[in-house]
Amino acid sequence: MKTKFTLLFAFVIVTFMTMGQRSAIELTFTAVNNTAYVHMDSIKIMNRTQGSETILVFPDTILSVLWVGIPESEDISGFKVYQNYPNPAGEQTTINLYIPERDRVNLMVTDLPGRTIFSRVMDLSSGLHTLLFTPGKEAGYFLSAAWRGSRQSIKILHYGKDRHQQCSLEYVCHTSTPLELKTLNDSGDFIINPGDELLYIGYADTLQSGILDVPEVSETYSFQFATNIPCLGTPIVEYEGRVYNTIQIFNQCWLKENLNAGTRINGIEEQQNNGTIEKYCYDNVESNCDTYGGLYQWNEMMQFSTQQGTQGICPPDWHLPTDEEWKVLEGAVDSQYGIGNLLWDNDGYSRGFDAGLNLKSTWYWGSGNGTDLFGFMGLPGGGRNSYGDFGTMGSIGAWWSSTVNFGIIASYRSLHIAYSGVGRSDYNIQYGISVRCVRDY
Repeated sequence: MKTKFTLLFAFVIVTFMTMGQRSAIELTFTAVNNTAYVHMDSIKIMNRTQGSETILVFPDTILSVLWVGIPESEDISGFKVYQNYPNPAGEQTTINLYIPERDRVNLMVTDLPGRTIFSRVMDLSSGLHTLLFTPGKEAGYFLSAAWRGSRQSIKILHYGKDRHQQCSLEYVCHTSTPLELKTLNDSGDFIINPGDELLYIGYADTLQSGILDVPEVSETYSFQFATNIPCLGTPIVEYEGRVYNTIQIFNQCWLKENLNAGTRINGIEEQQNNGTIEKYCYDNVESNCDTYGGLYQWNEMMQFSTQQGTQGICPPDWHLPTDEEWKVLEGAVDSQYGIGNLLWDNDGYSRGFDAGLNLKSTWYWGSGNGTDLFGFMGLPGGGRNSYGDFGTMGSIGAWWSSTVNFGIIASYRSLHIAYSGVGRSDYNIQYGISVRCVRDY
């Protein structure tokens, strides 16, 4: 049985070693539903490149991960300032400090521009000390603590509606036992290398939201738990003379319709690298593009790049979904197999339990219509094979990913009139199938 915790804000310190020296980047997590803050239960961090994973459960919100390299020196003093919780803070928030040996600790609170709000000196004994911070009118603060030449800082965000209260820092209690966090234990079982792709999964009750990234510098990530609404701040996109609606599906923002950009050419022709976007319309009929969107060969879609996640023929600030981004979508909409489940790594005509049913539109599929539970509106637009023939309209919808395999075949996703799951396989890049775009994170 899963133990339930309340986690509003998770703070991760990832320790990297580059050029022979140890440094740190900070990966900061928060969660919202639309614009309202969400209390999360836990966060799973999966290294999709190496296949390892770890889980943060409140109050275990700090993780040390080794980057390849050999450290020349390391601070082994044990002095530690833990991220406050909750963060963002409301009326008050809790801060813990671990002091290895009794001595004076200099505490300073500044606002985000760096102006000092107040400072104080405390004589603290060895052990864990708990402080209670009351924010004032500022939207954010930095708290710095110095002990025997070692200094650490944390960033405190403030979302409280009443910002007229007096800013203060109160001492609460002391214990001789430090927090049993991963930062104080061996973290050698979770290692990341430069270029590794990480999948972060935030859990809140029965909901989950996923974020993919290749971290290089300090980042702040916000899990979005809103779904089946227009994308926040971008309800429509005007591109190439057409207006597209958008749909928010947890942390991903998709175009709600298949892309229909470019000039139509006949199915017997090959799409060329000529500076003009070219498309196929099913049976060479323009009205089919109006209904189902255009059909594109992989190279044309990519604008003859091989970089997965590239913009390609998508609008500015949007890109072509990678194979991994399709997996996140599948896990987000399936009622049985969540984000990060290894099932999504498999090929097959019908993976998952009901992801396909939930992605299919409620019309055009005949007896196999979907529920369109998340507003994705997947249509059975068929495709064009490598010989220039069209087929499967009304029974199959297929969409490219921007992930190519072996140079001549690329990963794609499909929905089928007879199946409730989602298909995953590879097509010859000369096929012409549908294209969806996802907004840059």
